[in-house]
Amino acid sequence: MAEKKSKTSSYSAESITVLEGLEPVRKRPGMYIGTTGPDGLQHLVTEIFDNSRDEAMGGFANDIEIVLLPNNRVRVVDNGRGIPVDIHKQTKVSALETIMTTLHAGGKFGGDGYKISGGLHGVGASVVNALSVYCKAVVHRDGGVYIQEYSKGKKKSAVKKIAKSDKTGTIITFEPDKEIFPDINFNYDTIVSHMRQQAYLVRGLRISVLDARNLAKVDDENVFYIRELGLDIPSTSFYFEGGLVSLVRFENEHLKPMHRNIFYVEKKANGNDYEVVEVALQYVEDISSRLLPFANNIYTAEGGTHVTGFKTALTRTLNTYARKNNLVGEKEDNFTGDDVLEGLTAVLSVKLREIQFEGQTKAKLGSVEAQAMVTTVFGEAFSQFLEENPDDAKSIINKVVLALKARKAAKAAKDSVLRKGALEGMTLPGKLADCQSRSAEESEIFIVEGDSAGGTAKMGRDRRIQAILPLRGKILNIERARLDKMLASEQIKNLVVAFGTAIGDTFDISKLRYHKIIIATDADVDGAHIRTLLLTLLYRFFRPLIDAGHVYIAQPPLYKIKMGKNSYFAYSDEEKIKIVGKEEAGDIQRYKGLGEMNSDELWETTMDPAKRILKQVKVEDAREADRIFDILMGSDVPSRKSFIQSNAKKAVLDV
Repeated sequence: MAEKKSKTSSYSAESITVLEGLEPVRKRPGMYIGTTGPDGLQHLVTEIFDNSRDEAMGGFANDIEIVLLPNNRVRVVDNGRGIPVDIHKQTKVSALETIMTTLHAGGKFGGDGYKISGGLHGVGASVVNALSVYCKAVVHRDGGVYIQEYSKGKKKSAVKKIAKSDKTGTIITFEPDKEIFPDINFNYDTIVSHMRQQAYLVRGLRISVLDARNLAKVDDENVFYIRELGLDIPSTSFYFEGGLVSLVRFENEHLKPMHRNIFYVEKKANGNDYEVVEVALQYVEDISSRLLPFANNIYTAEGGTHVTGFKTALTRTLNTYARKNNLVGEKEDNFTGDDVLEGLTAVLSVKLREIQFEGQTKAKLGSVEAQAMVTTVFGEAFSQFLEENPDDAKSIINKVVLALKARKAAKAAKDSVLRKGALEGMTLPGKLADCQSRSAEESEIFIVEGDSAGGTAKMGRDRRIQAILPLRGKILNIERARLDKMLASEQIKNLVVAFGTAIGDTFDISKLRYHKIIIATDADVDGAHIRTLLLTLLYRFFRPLIDAGHVYIAQPPLYKIKMGKNSYFAYSDEEKIKIVGKEEAGDIQRYKGLGEMNSDELWETTMDPAKRILKQVKVEDAREADRIFDILMGSDVPSRKSFIQSNAKKAVLDV
């Protein structure tokens, strides 16, 4: 009998891998930037910008420029103090090299470097350096220009002085590593949107964004600000003195205000320079809310302690004022957090010396003291605002009372529509041709336009995993409709019951019956409108389905081309030209609707998982998506007309 091998014989000190320098970042990039997808790529720009922005927050800089260069490089410039270049006592090399090549090194751990900053781990610049195949730091300070280049986090040479300079500031240029990021194409619009927010948050700071990617070469070696070259390239510049109030006005640009004065407060908590609360808010004629929370000027998309404090103070203050001034009946329920948020546009910004985020991507604030800071400062100031502006206060309370009544009506509507049996699939819509599988992971539902397409799809589908739900005409535009009105629509009610997730505060994604929700509408103007109405519904009330990657748009072919005995399908005009070429084709059939195809054609081109083309619906910029839905689907006709006119050239017309 063979001797039994020891469990520990192959596990010794030699089995332990020690990653040195910036190797951990390259080994596990997701730990530092969240993802290596598009969001992580954009985060690289944010990390470098944050360092420049912190200089501005400290009063040392007032002009930052971000340039997208050829070869997927990005250049970030500020006119701050410039990164120190003298020898660091601990590392025995230049402070610049230490910051760029060492994790947890920076001027934000204490001392007099920064009173308040967005960076706290000291990893921003070094992480970007580690994930870049090329990186260069140019520093103007102490009368000279100092330079050092790197590749994948490692220096290529020592810091050296290359010229004299009468400027101060830092220039960081980097090129992401294709080995780390599958796609290294930066999104200009996403960067512009983020920089607009930052300009609002730091009054008096100029931020410029330039897109020079289409130029053969940009001479950036001897130029401080590229914009000074006067190049004919896309560029955007921001500079705001109004701060958060200006940001609220921008967010409400296409919405009708419910009260005249915008509330605003900026105050030190406990008289401490290192603890500041700033809030601006206004209610508008809308059923959704827009809350933008920031901590040390970093957008905290997942909220955190400061948001908890804000919501607590908002709910408490409005309830107290309404009761005190007899604006609600004695037997009326108290407002809930959902009631007071409806129609609210608010920007919340806190600044802390010792700040704690949950994770390096800083999406959620964890600092416990922020909750009490915001509750006290905002609560007291908002209470005073209501007392001093009784007309505004009455308008706000009336808006919240309407939300409370709508909540009760919506609950009654849900209770009548979403019975237990419906949620368990016992009374599914009669129009729904369900699939045989009960595994949500492999099941998919096609939402098709009309009974004709529905009949063809039902005949052509794989009955085991594919369900078909035909819609009758255009569904309700839900952008300004409350939940009770929505659920009175048979079309929307059928969709809600078919999904199985319920809706509103009872929404539960774990009960989703199909992991692929596929919108399949005709390739004409009406089909595009129906698709937009469906996407509006999904974005406003089923957003987690989009975020989880469950929503798709089918891509049926535009043409069927017969050439001799063979038939081909073309999904675009370009593809049609490639297929036809110089040969003579028979009568080229242009499909106007799915119902024009027979079931075999529909299966082969649009439904067969092995051959079809699906576009997954994603929301890359939630704030911008929210604004565009407001414009396109809302009641502000002049804004919609202006948007369509300015974007008309991007449209693909079916003429």
